[in-house]
Amino acid sequence: MQALEREIKELLISALQLEDIKPEDIDAEQALFVEGLGLDSIDALELGLALQKRYGLSMAADSAETRRHFASIRALAQFVASHRKIAA
Repeated sequence: MQALEREIKELLISALQLEDIKPEDIDAEQALFVEGLGLDSIDALELGLALQKRYGLSMAADSAETRRHFASIRALAQFVASHRKIAA
């Protein structure tokens, strides 16, 4: 799971062009929005598109379930991992 978390951190940094942040600067359990990294709704859309392109995920734009998946890197990694098991 740590490799997947790092991969998602790198994807987040790349997709959002966070030039001053390295993967090791992001705590996997840190909140992504508001407090924590302080991402906003535009960042969420861009990250969602990047996840869709990389992993083939589809998510409802404004659902409680999607907000839960976007809570942290760890939550995203668990979502991606569970999607991979379903697709396999």
